[in-house]
Amino acid sequence: MVDIGAFKRVAARYATGVVVVSTRAGTHDHAMTANSFTTVSLDPPLVLFCVERDARFHDAVVDSGSFGVSILAAEHRRVATWLSTPGRPLIGQLDTVPHERGPGGSVLISGALGHLEADVTAMHHAGDHSIVVGAVTHLDAPDEPTAALLYVRSRYDTHPGAY
Repeated sequence: MVDIGAFKRVAARYATGVVVVSTRAGTHDHAMTANSFTTVSLDPPLVLFCVERDARFHDAVVDSGSFGVSILAAEHRRVATWLSTPGRPLIGQLDTVPHERGPGGSVLISGALGHLEADVTAMHHAGDHSIVVGAVTHLDAPDEPTAALLYVRSRYDTHPGAY
């Protein structure tokens, strides 16, 4: 049997990028901070993220069938912290977060290192989370990226240079 505390300590040593995943279900925008995001395939372009099955975002992305991803820059630490706060209100959660709407309708964080939107193609149960796979439908990236926001040892950090 693996000790969960030890598992969390070991996993925390793996530095990851930080993204905001968003979706629109009904008349409400939903957003959450995630560090469990990766590309899956180049042909076709596929990405995935993981979401806790008990989270309200889980049901929202199931209902909407699509999602947006904003790859956060170092300057987005406050946004990342806010959108990972448990129990934050659904209504108005994005009122103080600079954003725009992508071509597919997803909320995308202003000033992010890159954005993409995707249609859900598969969901796989994995423990207490679901793995959400999506086919990329739109994307953009600025010409001059800045330092990335990272998550390592259970806290935010930054990469000192641009990617």
